[in-house]
Amino acid sequence: MGDQQERTDGAVKERIAPKTKKQEPTLFKVVLLNDDYTTMDFVIRVLEAVFQKSPAEAFRVMMHVHLNGRGIAGVYPWEIAETKVGTVTTMAREAGYPLKAVLEEG
Repeated sequence: MGDQQERTDGAVKERIAPKTKKQEPTLFKVVLLNDDYTTMDFVIRVLEAVFQKSPAEAFRVMMHVHLNGRGIAGVYPWEIAETKVGTVTTMAREAGYPLKAVLEEG
């Protein structure tokens, strides 16, 4: 009977162990790339609408993109980041702009 109890304890410990080692999901940066055609106003609109930035934060990120060629719009788990990249691309194409967003593991 003692051996059976030990086996039960071992099985319970095995089930609990993976739950305690829960890993945080890998996060990805959504990076906006500068181009010579997309207007600053449109980039601000995208940052406010897609990334829920305040007007001041959207302006700051837009200026960073403008001056440095790229800027981080946000950091998210992969599926959310991928969706935001698609949303940016769709909005830009519908407005006639070549604005590009890319994912970087971060």
